[in-house]
Amino acid sequence: MNIKQHTEDNEQAALWNGRAGRAWVDAQESLDRLFTPFENLLVDEVRAAQARRVLDVGCGTGATTLAIARVLGAGGHCTGADISEPMIAAARARANREGAPASFVCGDAQRHPFEPASFDLVVSRFGVMFFDSPVQAFSNLLNAAKSGARLRAIAWRSAAENPFMTTAERAAAPLLPNLPARKPGAPGQFAFADPGRVASILEESGWAGIDIRPIDVECALPESDLMGYLTRLGPVGLVLQDETDERRRAQVIATVRAAFEPYVRGSEVRFTAACWMIGAQAPATSPR
Repeated sequence: MNIKQHTEDNEQAALWNGRAGRAWVDAQESLDRLFTPFENLLVDEVRAAQARRVLDVGCGTGATTLAIARVLGAGGHCTGADISEPMIAAARARANREGAPASFVCGDAQRHPFEPASFDLVVSRFGVMFFDSPVQAFSNLLNAAKSGARLRAIAWRSAAENPFMTTAERAAAPLLPNLPARKPGAPGQFAFADPGRVASILEESGWAGIDIRPIDVECALPESDLMGYLTRLGPVGLVLQDETDERRRAQVIATVRAAFEPYVRGSEVRFTAACWMIGAQAPATSPR
């Protein structure tokens, strides 16, 4: 199935190949700074695993892929995979500029025919919560993993534990009746909030040695980036891109910006990200 065909029948593919993907490309520098602490955690996992061939799932514009590639050096290789053509194009351009030992696959990691038993570490920074069939996805990733390979993925805990991430929606809801509601358990940011569900997905897909630990990570972005963040990203940002009533748009932006004030510390916006570090291992004799 080619990416254009898949875009037509997959909501996530349509989203990330459309406005959401382009918005993330536009905000690349800001988001890279925001998520650097998570990138560092995954780079540490690469070092601990002494991995040489790494797969980065849901790699976006490639920041984590390239950080891992720098650590691997000429003796290793990191492959980034993402369903978003705009983000993969940006990632490839970055890799070309750096001359890094990295390559990128534009495709759905849930179905993409990775070379079997080709990776000794599979990582993801917020990229595994969007599969429409997560068991199929993790089974496919297991098939791409060598025997004994590690899985290390970072995912958000619940929306209740991450109030920063839902501030815009809560503030804008009275003003935007067409704001889509998040569906519990549906593909999306908080799809992996329940660790029991995550463990069941991994077990059913064949992974072993499952270890799901809570991590709380301090994050920051420049206050000057906040307006772009709230007007372009997330559910509110997507709705605002379509809002043609300039008066309402201005009202929503002012209301949402005021709601973020508790997180502003001088020239920075600071919050704690409540996440899971999801660990697992490919069985030594995993079926192929």
